[in-house]
Amino acid sequence: MVTRRIKVFTALVLSLVLCMLTLSSCSLREATDATDYMHETYDKSMQRGRLFASKLCIISDKDKAKDDEIIDSTLSGYALFSTDPVRTETWYKVNKKLYPASTTKLLTALMALKYGKLDRKVTVSKHAVEDLEEGSSVAGLKVGDVLTLRDLLYGLLMQSGNDAAVAIAEYLGDGSEMDFVKKMNKEAKLIGATNTHFVNSNGLHDKNHYTTVYDLYLMFTECLKYKEFRTIIKAKDYNTSIVSTDGTMRSINFAPTNFYALGDAEPPSGVTVIGGKTGTTDEAGSCLVLLSKNKSNTPYISIIMGAGYKELLYADMNELMEMEND
Repeated sequence: MVTRRIKVFTALVLSLVLCMLTLSSCSLREATDATDYMHETYDKSMQRGRLFASKLCIISDKDKAKDDEIIDSTLSGYALFSTDPVRTETWYKVNKKLYPASTTKLLTALMALKYGKLDRKVTVSKHAVEDLEEGSSVAGLKVGDVLTLRDLLYGLLMQSGNDAAVAIAEYLGDGSEMDFVKKMNKEAKLIGATNTHFVNSNGLHDKNHYTTVYDLYLMFTECLKYKEFRTIIKAKDYNTSIVSTDGTMRSINFAPTNFYALGDAEPPSGVTVIGGKTGTTDEAGSCLVLLSKNKSNTPYISIIMGAGYKELLYADMNELMEMEND
């Protein structure tokens, strides 16, 4: 009899949880999928007896923005999320698989923040410097340079250095970028980014390297849990000293790549841009994941992927952020 009462009580609790999920301000997965979803994406490391998605918007594949709400149908996808209260303001093709370009580096950064020691010295390999696509974004590192993991994070997130990404990957992958990438993909699944598959640490194009707007939202949200990440994305510049291979010291400066930080774009009135991560390749287009706050200090995460050119990216981003004050 006691066992039966426990089962009945458990069933009632689960039913209440499902009802709360269904009635939340985000558009949610269908109730029939909710139980499996909770078990698949629950982060046991949180140790707080809390569902993984308790502070996340969950958007179903069936949820689409209304035609009259689409800011730009040429984009690969976009979304605007309020983080407090948790609410999806608008979205478009959030679960479509797309090329992420350097927004890939959000997951690389998360791995460094979660598993690395930021004061640890890292030596830059020949592979990290010389085996990159010609003309791709770099942090100006040289073979044999010695700098801290923290320095590399600034080069990764501010300068969007592909060399910094590989150096971080080799450090955390015990010398192998490929081993690190395997860990990246496992981490993506752990945080619920189940439509992501990466083949490198920097986002240089590969047909098998993809993610979604929603998965980037999950990665960015995880990164924001770390104070160091929030400090880096707010920075306007960063100077550090590097020990060269001959033992001499040289100074290096990293600058942000997003137009808001550079002063080349102005956000809408009442909106304050805190920082984020850019990404650009021919195949991915111009991309931006951004943290901002409105005039009431409500934080928002806005994501635009696949703009045809940078000026359009920031025009569309401004239109998206205009909704923060509605």
